[in-house]
Amino acid sequence: MDREIQQLVEMGATATQARAALKKYKDVMQAAEKFFEGEFEHVVEDDIGRAHQYQSSTIVTANVEMENEDEDGELEEDEGSDAYIDYDSDDDDGMSKGPGVHKVNDPYAGIFFSKDRREEVIEVEEEPIFVSVPEVDQKVQLMTQGKWMAGCAEGGEQSFLFSLYSQLSESQLSDVDGICPCPSGCGQTVTRKQSDFFAVYPDFATYIKHLQSIVPQKCIKCQTEFCFACGEKFSQQASDPLWHCSNLQSVILGVGLFMIQKLFEQQKEDSESRDTTEREAKRRKTRDIDDDDPIGGLGQKKGGIGYAGEVKEDSSGQAEAQAIQFAKDSTIRALLAEVRAYLPSLQRPGGARPSDYLPHPSSLTHLRRRFNLIASELLRNDSLADMSDRHGLYFELLEWLETISSHESLCSMMPMPIMKNISQQTVVKKSSHPTIRERKIIYEGSASPRELLEAIALQAQAALKGLESSRAPDDLPPEPSEEQKRKAVVVIKGKPKEDTLPDSLDETAKLYSFCNRLLATTAQIDRSLRELKGDDFVNRMHQSLPKAFTSASDTIYVDVGDTEEDAKEAYVKWATSSRFEYCDLTIPATDDSDETLNYKHYFNNEIRMLANANIPKRSVAIAKELAILTTNLPVAWDSSIFLRVDDTRVDVIKCLITGPEGTPSRPSYLFDVFLGANYNQSSPSVKYMTTNGGKYRFNPNLYADGKVCRWSPRTWSGPGWVPFKSTLLQVLISIQSMILCEEPYLNEPGWASSAGTPQSKAYSANCRRMVVRVAMLDALRNPPEPFEEVIRTHFRLKARSIQEQMDGWLNEDDGRALVPDGAEYSGPGRDSSPSGPNGFKEDIDALADLLKDL
Repeated sequence: MDREIQQLVEMGATATQARAALKKYKDVMQAAEKFFEGEFEHVVEDDIGRAHQYQSSTIVTANVEMENEDEDGELEEDEGSDAYIDYDSDDDDGMSKGPGVHKVNDPYAGIFFSKDRREEVIEVEEEPIFVSVPEVDQKVQLMTQGKWMAGCAEGGEQSFLFSLYSQLSESQLSDVDGICPCPSGCGQTVTRKQSDFFAVYPDFATYIKHLQSIVPQKCIKCQTEFCFACGEKFSQQASDPLWHCSNLQSVILGVGLFMIQKLFEQQKEDSESRDTTEREAKRRKTRDIDDDDPIGGLGQKKGGIGYAGEVKEDSSGQAEAQAIQFAKDSTIRALLAEVRAYLPSLQRPGGARPSDYLPHPSSLTHLRRRFNLIASELLRNDSLADMSDRHGLYFELLEWLETISSHESLCSMMPMPIMKNISQQTVVKKSSHPTIRERKIIYEGSASPRELLEAIALQAQAALKGLESSRAPDDLPPEPSEEQKRKAVVVIKGKPKEDTLPDSLDETAKLYSFCNRLLATTAQIDRSLRELKGDDFVNRMHQSLPKAFTSASDTIYVDVGDTEEDAKEAYVKWATSSRFEYCDLTIPATDDSDETLNYKHYFNNEIRMLANANIPKRSVAIAKELAILTTNLPVAWDSSIFLRVDDTRVDVIKCLITGPEGTPSRPSYLFDVFLGANYNQSSPSVKYMTTNGGKYRFNPNLYADGKVCRWSPRTWSGPGWVPFKSTLLQVLISIQSMILCEEPYLNEPGWASSAGTPQSKAYSANCRRMVVRVAMLDALRNPPEPFEEVIRTHFRLKARSIQEQMDGWLNEDDGRALVPDGAEYSGPGRDSSPSGPNGFKEDIDALADLLKDL
């Protein structure tokens, strides 16, 4: 009995469920089938005090909370674990709380489920098994049943996986599994071994060669030729027997994706190990320098890295690292191409094969559990430039996505949230004989493949806009046709060419071609989904995708809600959709004779001088910047960054940064940004505009004349702009986090050690008085273009929080008069005594009235 219980536990049942199944069904195979059908999902784990635990192939706990461990490593019971979600329905009324509960009929409920969904899965930890095979000299690892079935299951997936694995391998559960009888009925049989189909060979080509040698079987008794995978006769002599049945196609896809996953994970581990080694080497080098310079580095050259400093960036090893990355990409790209040849496809060169029309149900399972994790890692790359440099690997990934989306049996995975492993815990069940080690894994929903692709597509659109607006129309490459875009990668027999983009192309042309290829794939996927699933399916999918903003959006009212939590949620959602937009920053012409446009911008003269400039390296740099900024601007309740970029001149930018919570710089600050002629060899031109007409200095690094100290030459020797490496996003985030800080007084190098001193407190108090008068009152009364709606919505959603902070600021005010520069209260011999009413309370009262009006 113990052996049968362990076998069911290895399939995903708890010990209690296994005992209940075996008590009712004496045959272990029948008990396993009934378990996978969900008959014993209501059985609780009573012997170790664990709450209701279900294999995710049936019904799973809704919004599983992260339980606390007790001293024995077991998990504490979750009091709310008696609620279960039926994922046949999106509606709360469809929760499965017992027999007879009404379920809402939503045909897409299992696809468009919430990314908040969590599932708990129990997997048995297995020791690796190695076997000898005739094709190679070394032992190879077996893909055990646990590995084959690992992952977060949907619906009845586990039963399909279990059934196929049992059919194609020896089994201790039944005398039938693993036996392939002759289809003619002569009584002759052939025994299948695990190593026949589930041996993980050193390379995929050897595995395919092995299958080609064993799949065609001839009965030694009646000479009937039949397929070793499905046991059916070959209807005719096939040129490649591996296309005979869906069983073969599924097992090839499953083992192939397992190989890809192993290679990908190994490459990731190697990269992390190499990064750790390099960091340790740099730390040792730094310590050696410190030992040689006992006066604390004063003997070294002063200055930082890049623009203002004299110390150059250490770029040693970059070429080597890049070469290593390209070699890794080439290896995994080749394996992806080999396995892709066995993806079900009705557009296969030479015509679709029998197994392409009706794939095995587990084919979608393999893609969803294994391929999705690899695609997710690659598509979460926030650097379009890096993707363009590694275009070979990414073009192969796009081919996979196109092939999947063009098959009706597979395309539903494109909008499905990817279930990612967010935590796991090993539990040792010592009461079992032998001892069983389990992994309790929590899976959580994350962005779908189509949603991840859309985020990259938005970057590609921004990059193309940057390339096109910075170059003369005649200088652009001809627009490729849809077919040319889609076939930018030519694949012959599943193997990609050595170079998917010619080396002769310059950086501009490569980025242009990569972006067009990416956008063509996105459009092709949507066309395929629309043809296969219909308009309703695609429209529903698009509702969850990131949105592109090609011009300033219309005014949208955002409900603040009843609580601060409601306000925070509404704020982040609104800010995410509003952080990056294109708009018209030009000034209407008054003189028809002047064809050069003027702009509502501090750097208008410089902008006009570059009106018709064609500087290829600058164009590429700007395109890359826009790609990053489109989807990566930080957004949070505490502090966010908003950008407005001119529709036709993407080098003309306005920026609004909201100060972090708890700082004297809490409200919003305006900056004019221009990417000049030498960008990005030189830093961007940045001008601080919230100065009350050039009168107020809110920060030692933000001058009253608008100069931003950190990126102005000769103002300091700290880390600055690294030519061709630094980005505008880094500049903006640095302003946000390092300049808009809790004690701005400390940003002056000479005062850096004065935290908490009376001088610092006096500086902050004066800063708060300026903030309320200029950055709050004036901003609300006369909101700066083009951020009028952003300013109003920002203050409206934060009205309650701001009012509370104003009360605190008023209590903390020292009563001194407002001065244009708080340093006047900080130097030796300065008068720091209160000098009568300073108007701070009146300003706060006026602000409160404006907030109420909002």
